[in-house]
Amino acid sequence: MPISSVEPKPGDLIEISRFGYQHWAIYVGNGYVIHLAPACEIAEAGFSSLMSVVADKARVRKEPLWAVVKGDDYRINNKLDRKLPRRRIDQIVREAESLVGKTMSYSVTSENCEHFVTKLRYGEARSDQVRDAMIAGVVGIAGFGALLALATGISKLLSDKHEDE
Repeated sequence: MPISSVEPKPGDLIEISRFGYQHWAIYVGNGYVIHLAPACEIAEAGFSSLMSVVADKARVRKEPLWAVVKGDDYRINNKLDRKLPRRRIDQIVREAESLVGKTMSYSVTSENCEHFVTKLRYGEARSDQVRDAMIAGVVGIAGFGALLALATGISKLLSDKHEDE
């Protein structure tokens, strides 16, 4: 279900909200998108294929937008338009179409569907999802370390106080 009623235009990035992550596709017109699809993102795949995100290969597929969305929320998100120059629409669509059916390397951290579509639109592969997850991990580890240091300090203070009594 679209988050807004705006119709996508060729070259638009489509962000699809999945459980726990975002899947990305690029709109190429006439109701179709092209996306990098590990097994869990193939329209015919069942829920059991969710674990296949650890795969190291994915296929470039052209499918109707509704089939890729599968009832999830989606939106047009050309998020880097203010930061990076967009390639010409005809270049984006032509290159995307030329990749359909190809099997490509896939990595959740460095060659995922978001990297794929940003490379097509901007000529540069980027994934905020990966960056945000790495930042959250670093913050989580730092927070855990700070709590551990605090707990150790309190424990030492209490131990020293108990020994003084």
